[in-house]
Parts: sequence; C-alpha cells; structure tokens
Amino acid sequence: MSSAPSPSSILITGANAGIGLQTARVLAQQGHRLILHGRNQARIDAAREQLAQETGNTHMETIWADLAHLSQVRDMAAEIKDRFDPLDVLLNNAGLYSREHQRSADGYELTRAVNHLAPFALTHLLLDHINPAGRIVNVSSVAHTRGKIRFDDLHGDKNYNHYQAYAASKLANVLFTIELARRLPSPAPTVNALHPGVVSTRLLTVGFQMEGFDSLEEGASTSVYLATAPQVAQTTGEYFARSRVAPMNPVVRRPGLAEEFYELSAKLTGIEPLPEPT
Repeated sequence: MSSAPSPSSILITGANAGIGLQTARVLAQQGHRLILHGRNQARIDAAREQLAQETGNTHMETIWADLAHLSQVRDMAAEIKDRFDPLDVLLNNAGLYSREHQRSADGYELTRAVNHLAPFALTHLLLDHINPAGRIVNVSSVAHTRGKIRFDDLHGDKNYNHYQAYAASKLANVLFTIELARRLPSPAPTVNALHPGVVSTRLLTVGFQMEGFDSLEEGASTSVYLATAPQVAQTTGEYFARSRVAPMNPVVRRPGLAEEFYELSAKLTGIEPLPEPT
C-alpha cells in the first residue's frame, strides 16, 4: 500500500475570497501547509479562521500586501523568506478588473500592474525560495485569447478599454509563463498558467457585469490540479483549462514577443531578468 503524498508548503495570493478562498479550502482539506495572502490583514485573518473551522487544518499562516504597490510586493517577499521555509508551490491567483482607468502606486495602469507586474515581481523575488522540484501556477483567463500587447500604449493612456486592459493582463500571464519556463535553468520549478472557468466572483459580477456558469468548486479545480497532481509534476510552459492542456492565443508564439515583453516587464518592476538559456 503506497503512502499518501507528503503535505506541500503553498503560498496562495488573493486567498481571502472567491476562487482563491475555494482553492485554499480544498488544499487545506488535503492537509497542505498554506500561506494565505490578502490585501487586508483583518480579512485574510478572518479567512484563515473560517478555513481552520471548516477543515480542521491549523497549518495556515497569513500575510498581507497591496499588490498595487511594488514596494509592498518586495516587502512581502522578504517577509516570506524570513518567516517561512522554502515553498513547494507559488500560486499567483490574485487579480482584479477595473472598469475605470486607474494608476497603481508606481504609476502603471492598475489592472496590468496587479494582474501581471505584481506576480512577475513576486515570482522572481521568491525564485530562490521555491524548491527546485516545486511549481509556479499563474491564474490567467480564456480572455487572454482576445488580448493584445500594445507596446506603444502599454498603460492605456491613448485609448483605454477596460476589457482590453484585462485581456492584455491575462495574455501577459501566459507570455510570462512560457518565457519564465524557457529561461529557468534546470533543475527548476515548473511554470504553468490556467483558465479557472467563468465563476460568479466579484471580479465577474462587478467587473464584467455578468453571471458565471461554473461553480466555485470548478473554478478552483485546475489550480488545485496544477499545484498538486503528480501527472503534471514535469509539465512546464503550458496553459490549462479544466485540468487539461488548452490552446493558447497564437500570438504567444510570435518570434521575439515573449522575450521582448519579459525584458520590458523586468525593467518596469526593477527586477533583474533571468539570462537567456545557452
């Protein structure tokens, strides 16, 4: 009789509500050690207490940072390294949808800043704190298939459209996924992106102003799969939907696009880019 897999140490961003909270719930039920991130300390602490009562898992810690501030992303990464043992999984789940043109604390368009630049920075800052056999999971969206990267109007100053801003940020997640997977030297964590489904979270009902047709359980399932399933332990640089490899926006294979966008993202976040593989 084979033994059960040992629990993993998993950081989940945006874990206090919606798909992030449900993902944390399932992973807590499975007995993993969780670090729950939220933008507000009181709310993420309340989420931890709720999950502990529901699941009986007491191996959960919390951390807070506003991902619209790159300085807070840096502080969070430093705190994680100081407080916690190396991670097995980094699950970049947090995201937003802004119907208005807003700026982050660093002067970047808010949707792109929170959905792409923050996880880009956090991932790089934690690379030396993720086990080489670990996993990086980026929550993207099927909306990425309609996204465009406009280098001449990266922050929507010329022509802001809230859906296009969101779709571009989700395309950025996929571009980051495939380029990071390409650049990471072996041995290194795997990196995969996913579409969670269309779930009636606040992002969908307030941002998109629509209702979803997938349950919260369905919305969390692919994140849980990529974080834990042995079947994908060696899979990297892919995009998943419903726990299966799914088609990406063909633009991600355009020669030079992922490389150029990666280098630009590194410059915008003040992150030292990983070198090109030799």
